[in-house]
Amino acid sequence: MSSMWNNGIKISIFGESHGNGIGVVLDNVPCGQNIDFDKILEFMARRAPGDEKTSTKRKEKDFPEIMSGILNDQTTGAPICAVIRNTDTRSGDYGNISALARPGHADYTGNLRYKGFNDVRGGGHFSGRLTAPLVFAGAVCGQILEQHGIVVGAHISSIKDITDVNFDAVRVSKEDILTVRAKKFPVIDDNVEQKMLNKIEKARLEADSVGGIIECCTIGFPAGVGSPMFDGIENTIASIIFGIPAVKGLEFGAGFSASQLYGSQNNDELYVDEAGTIKTETNHHGGILGGISSGMPITLKVAFKPTPSIGKEQNTIDYRNLSNEKLIIKGRHDPCVVVRAVPVVESGVNIALLSELLNCPNYSF
Repeated sequence: MSSMWNNGIKISIFGESHGNGIGVVLDNVPCGQNIDFDKILEFMARRAPGDEKTSTKRKEKDFPEIMSGILNDQTTGAPICAVIRNTDTRSGDYGNISALARPGHADYTGNLRYKGFNDVRGGGHFSGRLTAPLVFAGAVCGQILEQHGIVVGAHISSIKDITDVNFDAVRVSKEDILTVRAKKFPVIDDNVEQKMLNKIEKARLEADSVGGIIECCTIGFPAGVGSPMFDGIENTIASIIFGIPAVKGLEFGAGFSASQLYGSQNNDELYVDEAGTIKTETNHHGGILGGISSGMPITLKVAFKPTPSIGKEQNTIDYRNLSNEKLIIKGRHDPCVVVRAVPVVESGVNIALLSELLNCPNYSF
C-alpha cells in the first residue's frame, strides 16, 4: 500500500484533506521512551498555518488525539495511533473541478490510477494536509532521538532566488540547530527574512506562487550505521522525503555541485582529533559513505516546487469529455509551501534515522 512506509519504524498514514479526519499509526517504536505531549504540540505548530500571508487561510488546530501506544508519557510498545480532526473544510470550493485537471496537481493521474473514484476535494489523499500526521510521527521519533543525543534541524535555504547561508557542515552545533528551530521564520541569517517574505508576497499579490529549498542537518548520529547498495541511509531518507507533496529534488552533502569538483577537491581527508575521534577535514560526503554513517553531520537539501494551486487562469482539459477548457482554481492555498515544510523535512529525517538505528545490530535502546 502506497501510504505505508516500513523500514524499521512502520508508519501508515490515513485520511483525506476534506474528510472527517486524518491520522497515522506507528509500529515498532521502542517501548519505555519518554514522550512529552506539549513538545509534540510545539513541533506540530510549526507546520500548522498561522496568520501570516505566507500560509493558507485554512485554519486547523492540528490537535492529535492519541488512541494508543503512549501511557503516562511513555511508549508502551503497542502501535501508536493518532487522529487529527478536520474542522475547517470548504468542499464547495472544489465544485468546479470534478473533471477538470488542475495543472501541477495529481487530478488527472489520480483519476487514471483510481478509475475516477479518488476524492478531489483539496487534493484528497494527495494533499499537503496529510503532512500533519507525518509531522506527529516525526515529533515522536525526534524526541526519542534527542534522548539519545541525536538532534535534527532544518532551515529555509532559499525562496526562489533569495538564499540563506548554510549550516557549517563540519562544525554545526546543537545550539545552531535549536536557535533556528525556535524562530518563527526559520532562517540562519535574519537579514534575508524580509527579502524572502517580500518575494512570497509579490507572488501572492500576482495570484502566483514560489518554491524553494530546505537544508536539513543531523548531529550526534553514531558512525557505522547503515548498509551499502539498496539499504543505505540515503536510500532510507529519500524514500520518505519523496513522500512529501511538492518535493522534486534531493541531494546529500555537496550533492550536484560535487560533479563540478576534482576528486582532490571533493574527497574529505580524515584525521584523529584530540579526543581520539575519527573525523574529516571537510564534509562533502554529507556524513554518509557507502550508505553508512561516518559520524560527521548528516546534511541534505530538499527542493520544493511552487505551489501548483494559483489564482491565474490556466489552460487545462476535461478528462471525462476530452475537451480543452479554462480553469481558475478556487480555495485557500499557500503562496509558498517551503516555510511550513521545514518541520515536515525534519520529521521525515527523524523517522528514517530512528529506523536506521533500530535496524543496526550494533545499537540498542
